[in-house]
Amino acid sequence: MERNTNQRRAIKKAIEDSGRPMTPLEVLESAQALAPGIGIATIYRALKSLAEEKWLVTVELPGEATRYELAGKAHHHHFCCRQCKKVFEMADCHETFRSIVPEGFKLESHEIILYGLCDKCAS
Repeated sequence: MERNTNQRRAIKKAIEDSGRPMTPLEVLESAQALAPGIGIATIYRALKSLAEEKWLVTVELPGEATRYELAGKAHHHHFCCRQCKKVFEMADCHETFRSIVPEGFKLESHEIILYGLCDKCAS
């Protein structure tokens, strides 16, 4: 386990305060306010370490950079803004999928990604 350095604390705070999945570059931009001089290599090392420690999980969207969010959250889905490219969590999951699965099939998991404009880009 790594030391809890000022840079690592800045990275964790950036992720906690964001409330949404973040790319390494978004983490860098946010963490620089608390730890000036922090570099992208430090961000990547810390994100990898925090994911290995299960403090973070990865969020994979087709054609997009890997994002990271806090681990331990209830099942949820994501909304990707086509303009600003930010990804947001959607709180609800409508579990009606079992009713549309073909007869005899066994649903084990699902992932939904909605695309559009976030509230800021839509206004």
